[in-house]
Amino acid sequence: MTHRARTRVCAVLATAVLAVSGGYAYGAPARDAMDQDIETAVQGVDAYWNAHWSEFFTETYVPPTVLGEYDGASADVPTCDGEPLEDDNAFYCKTAEDYIAWDTDLMRSGYRNGDAFVYLVVAHEWGHAIQNRLEAELRTIDGELQADCLAGAELDGAARDGTVVFDEGDVDEVRMALVRGADTTPWTKEGDHGSAEERVDAFGLGQELGVEGCLPEEVSTEGAAAVLDR
Repeated sequence: MTHRARTRVCAVLATAVLAVSGGYAYGAPARDAMDQDIETAVQGVDAYWNAHWSEFFTETYVPPTVLGEYDGASADVPTCDGEPLEDDNAFYCKTAEDYIAWDTDLMRSGYRNGDAFVYLVVAHEWGHAIQNRLEAELRTIDGELQADCLAGAELDGAARDGTVVFDEGDVDEVRMALVRGADTTPWTKEGDHGSAEERVDAFGLGQELGVEGCLPEEVSTEGAAAVLDR
């Protein structure tokens, strides 16, 4: 993926996206290529949901706050529900604070293996924010894998909308990032990310089937409309 995609987002859309999400609440403005890619990922995923939310869900789409970059080793690390965010991790705070954030070292380490890494992190944490906005019956028990699936749906949808661009090799970069961030065993309990195969399959499912493919089987496809519109 590439920050060049920002030129494919009209100025009006880009301004609207930042107005809706409130921009970055923490950290400095974009400084280099990685920061630009993160900005593109945020704008692209947010724009996707802003444009397509009503196709799947009722109510109004409200994006999470983008707290953005933090230093997990610093003394003033951000907190969620009073607890400091973990070093070398990315996080969605599902309390009333409702924000996504990522450790600088995590992003820079992953970025060295390919720019697609930061798109995956942003989309995955945004997927958790979307889960938190859904009724319980629309969330799957394997929440981390559902977030991977939603990440695939978001990024593929944003690519189709033209707000992000998949460069050659990006799919392989995402797959490798999922493998590196996988657990050593299959998903078994809340908090598990799942095995490498499970994570790659979940992301691919979102790419192939879109948002509906990420919902529980009993409410997916035709059944989704009845549940979501009631």
